[in-house]
Amino acid sequence: MSDVMPPPVHLDEVVEGLAGNPALPTELVRRLFSYRNGYGSVAKRPDLTDDMIAEIIAADDDWLTHALALNRSLPYAFRMTLAEHPDPGIRAAAVAGADGAPRELFERLLGDADPQVREHLAKSDHVPTDLRERLAADPEPEVRATLAQWWTRAPEAVRRILLTDPEDAVRTAACATYYRRLPRPVPPADLLPALLADPVTRAGAVRHCALDAGTARRLADDPDDEVRKELAEHPDLPPRLRDVLAEDPSLRVRLGVFARQDTPESSRAAIHAQILSYAPPLDRPEDQVLDDDALERQFMNEMARLECRTLRLPWVTADPLPYVDSPYACFRASAAMSDSLPAPVVARLLDDEESDVRTTMALHARDRVDPATAERIDRGYRPGKKTRWRPADAFPLPADVLRRLATDPDPRMRQLAPRDSDLPVELIRHLAADPDQTVRRAIASHPQLPTPELIQLLADPSESVATTAAANPNLPPEQMHRLLALARL
Repeated sequence: MSDVMPPPVHLDEVVEGLAGNPALPTELVRRLFSYRNGYGSVAKRPDLTDDMIAEIIAADDDWLTHALALNRSLPYAFRMTLAEHPDPGIRAAAVAGADGAPRELFERLLGDADPQVREHLAKSDHVPTDLRERLAADPEPEVRATLAQWWTRAPEAVRRILLTDPEDAVRTAACATYYRRLPRPVPPADLLPALLADPVTRAGAVRHCALDAGTARRLADDPDDEVRKELAEHPDLPPRLRDVLAEDPSLRVRLGVFARQDTPESSRAAIHAQILSYAPPLDRPEDQVLDDDALERQFMNEMARLECRTLRLPWVTADPLPYVDSPYACFRASAAMSDSLPAPVVARLLDDEESDVRTTMALHARDRVDPATAERIDRGYRPGKKTRWRPADAFPLPADVLRRLATDPDPRMRQLAPRDSDLPVELIRHLAADPDQTVRRAIASHPQLPTPELIQLLADPSESVATTAAANPNLPPEQMHRLLALARL
C-alpha cells in the first residue's frame, strides 16, 4: 500500500478529528484557530496554554469561542471573561463547563439578562445552594420549571415554592412522574390535597397520597392516562378498581396492573398478550391522517411495549425463585437482579432465551461468567433501545478470543478485535480493509495501526472512520501538515 495520502473525502471532518489529536504539534494547534468550516473542536483541547486561549478569545469566532466555553480545563480567569461575552449561548456554555468554579462566577451569571443562561444555572449541581435557591423566584417560568426538574434534592422551602408556583408549567415540573435527576422528590404531606386537586400535578401526586376509597374511584375515572397509570401502580389500590384498570383503553395503564404483585395470573397473562400483540397499522390509506389524540395513543401504546421489556420489579427481585421460570422476560430479568440465586438457577438464567435476562444475570453474577459465556452473551446482546454499551464493556475478553473474533462473520463481533492492544499486524491490516465501516472505525484508533493503512483510512468514505483516523496520535506529523495544507490552513 502506498504511503501517499489520497485526498480525504470528508476534509472538514478529518480536520475536526485532527483538532482533537493529542499528538498534534503546538504550531499546528495554532493554525487550526483560523479554521472556520468545523465546530471549533480545537478549543476543547485540555492542553491549551494561556496565550492560546487568549488568541482564541481574540479571534471572536462563535463556534470556536463556544467550544472554549465548554472546555472543562479552562482556567477560571478566562471563564470569567467568557461570562461577560455578548453572546448568551457562550455565557450559558461557560456555566455548562464550570465544574468546581468559584462562587464569583455563579454570582455574576445569576443576574444574567438571558433566561437560557439562568436555565443552565438551574441545571447545575455546582452552583452554591444559597445562590441556586434564588432561581425559585426567577421572573421566567422556564427557569423555575428547569430548577424543579433538575434540583430534586432542593431544600423543602424551595420545593414548596415551586409546587405552589402560579404557573402551570412550573407546578407540572415540580410534581411530575419523571425528573431529570434522582431521587424522586416527595411532596410535603400538607400540600398533597391541593396537588391531587390540580390537574397539572395530579399524576405526580398519586403515588404519594394515602388512597381512600373515594379518592381511588375519582382517580380511576380521571381522563388523564398518566393519572390512571399512577393509580394502577399504587400499593393500596382496591382489587375491584385494579380489575377495572386491567381493561383500561391505555396499554400503559394496563401495564401498571400487569406489574402489580396482587394481580391475578389470568389478568397478567391477558395484559401481557395484549401488549405484545399491539402493532401500529402499516397499511393506513394514503388519505387517512391521524388526529393528535390518535397519534398520541399510538405513540403511548408503542411506549408500553418498550416499558414492558425494560420493566424491573423490586418485589420479584426480593423473592426471585418463584419467577425464574416466568413466561414474562421482565420477571425473569427482575429475578436475575438478585445476588443470592443458587448456582443452577444462575446457569439457567445465563442461558435464557432473552438477551435482557442473560445480560442482567451476568451483571449480577460476575464471578460465574467465564470468557465463553461472556462472548456468547455479547454475541446475542439485543438492547431494547439504542445504546453504545455492550456486555463486552463489562466483561473484557482475553486476547486469544479477540484475535479469533478479528475474522468472525459478524461485523459486530469483529469490532471487538481492536481491543487487543497487541493485535498482530496482519489482523490489523485485515480489519483496516474490512467492508463494514463500524469495524474500520474501531481499528482506526489502534495504537499499532501501520502508517500506510492509517493514511488510507483518512480518505475513507465513512465520515466517522476518517475522523477517528485523524485523531490517532500515531499519525505522522508530515501527514498532519498535509491535511492542514489541503484545508488551506
